[in-house]
Amino acid sequence: MGSTDRTADRRALAIGWAALLAVAATGCVSMPSGGPPQRLDASQGAADGVQVHVYPVAPHKGESPYDLLAGFLDSSNADQAGYDTAKQYLTPAAAKSWKPDERVVVLAGAPTLTTIAEPAPEVTSVDLAVRGDQVAELDRQHTYQARSGGRYRESFTFVKLADGPDKGEWRINTLPNGLIVDQTNFKNGYRPVHRYFFAQPDPSSTRPQAAPVLVPDPIYLRRRIDPLTEAAQATADGPSQWLGAVVYSRLDGVTVSSVTVSDNRVATVKVDGVDLAADPGRCKQMAQQLFQTVADQQGKLDRLDLSAPHGACALGSTEAAQTAPGAPAGGDAGTQAYVQLADGRLTRYQEGPDPIPVPGVLGQVPQAGQPRPGAVAVRRDGAAAALIGEDGGRLYRVDIAESGKYGDPVVTSRAPKPDQGLASPSWDGRQDLWLVDRDPAAPRVLMVRDRTVVPVQVEGLNGRTVQSLRISSDGTRIALLLRGADGSVRLAIGLVRHGGTATAPTASIVSLGDIAPQLTEVAAVSWGDTDQLVVLGKESDRLQQLHFLGTDGSRPTDSPLQGGESMTELSATEARSRDDQAGPAVLTTAERGADRHLYRLKDNQWHEVLLGKTRAQAFIYPG
Repeated sequence: MGSTDRTADRRALAIGWAALLAVAATGCVSMPSGGPPQRLDASQGAADGVQVHVYPVAPHKGESPYDLLAGFLDSSNADQAGYDTAKQYLTPAAAKSWKPDERVVVLAGAPTLTTIAEPAPEVTSVDLAVRGDQVAELDRQHTYQARSGGRYRESFTFVKLADGPDKGEWRINTLPNGLIVDQTNFKNGYRPVHRYFFAQPDPSSTRPQAAPVLVPDPIYLRRRIDPLTEAAQATADGPSQWLGAVVYSRLDGVTVSSVTVSDNRVATVKVDGVDLAADPGRCKQMAQQLFQTVADQQGKLDRLDLSAPHGACALGSTEAAQTAPGAPAGGDAGTQAYVQLADGRLTRYQEGPDPIPVPGVLGQVPQAGQPRPGAVAVRRDGAAAALIGEDGGRLYRVDIAESGKYGDPVVTSRAPKPDQGLASPSWDGRQDLWLVDRDPAAPRVLMVRDRTVVPVQVEGLNGRTVQSLRISSDGTRIALLLRGADGSVRLAIGLVRHGGTATAPTASIVSLGDIAPQLTEVAAVSWGDTDQLVVLGKESDRLQQLHFLGTDGSRPTDSPLQGGESMTELSATEARSRDDQAGPAVLTTAERGADRHLYRLKDNQWHEVLLGKTRAQAFIYPG
């Protein structure tokens, strides 16, 4: 798949999810607890559709502190690059010291302002407060952070000016740095942007190193303030504090002067602060980062021309595809769905009632002495699979070939029960396998490289235990389901760090953070794109639903896709085939009575997969 195709698909991702979830308009169907899929009606928020240009309004003569505060909040969120009008509400000293880009506080609804009586003529200073329920925040690096149940309160001090052209007028003298915005205005005024950085190489790997892959770093930028140049400069500014531990950039010290895109899909980027002629290799890598960032916003690109006062280079879409995000996800092989049948056979799914058994032992009904399959994970290239026996006690690595055999187990668990044993095998794009041993006496996360088993240290568990995991294709990030002391299972995401040597590799999961605080119980998670998680979970006092979350915890739309209480498992893929630009694909397994039913999401609708008289156990994508 070409790089421009991939980035165009990623650019449409948020729009695609919004269209998918605006079921009143697109005719999506829910997956009910019983019976066939049914049509679901849901409303779509106004901010998801029409965007409104907001113009700032300067303060009027004689306005009260209350009206000035309301006007300041509106003007500070208007479409104005330098906040010049908003600064007219401040004293000269405050206008110089205020840092509007320090952070953005996102409130659930319109902020509540303190109501006070009109100050007496002799009063020269008053305090007003802004309150609200905080749901998110952008830090100074534009990174989105979800908040749950947080109360926001900040004070603003007004003084009556004693001199100058506005003598006798009230102005804000003391205020918090940053901006305050409600959810509706946030959606109207900010847009999701992806900047890209190279994944750090694994120092312990002996496999031939492929081209370094780019990892998306999601941020939010103001929607109508030179969006292409702002996105490119945000990339040059470096990765978010969280992702920075596992990626690197070739744009350090670079200033982006301008970004333009012509009608023939050629981007022109001018930069300063670097001598491109002195290091042509760096120029190409800089162009790779910028190509993906610009294409993510603009759509398909055929070429990017990068120039500085000294030197220049160009990058075409074919060359850009070599390092594009999702390149290790398997391409066409990664989009091949598999059906695990109730009799133990692994089959390739095709349209129609007859799935095709894979070659070798995995495509055969287990014989006496062979393991009865439980969880199965197909490697992203489709050439091998990991299989955990249904007793949860052993993991096997098996080639998907006529010569494929079980051999000896690679990992063994001492857990007393199947539901406490090995679980959730997951392949990254480097052909390393990750899994969990839920043994209550010795819970652990493991990485398997060939037949070498590496214990993985997980930092920040704080008494919780890992129940399940899914690793990204680039191998830098990993989604974990964690069980707390109260028995609830929550979603977290961490970073993967590799170390050691070829003979003694090490791996650890660091910077663990909860990204879905609104979900009180999570049943399953999968990667739907290089920066998108598909999550089956519940919000408080609600039924189980399917949610789509960014790796930063943000949601592309307010409305989750109805999943139904019957859904038990899900599988998605980061890969896109060459001829499929429809967006992320999702497969689910649902239980109704004693039967399991398979569904796939296609053309924004759930479609039940009918296999005739063949009974299915699971529906999976590679990874």
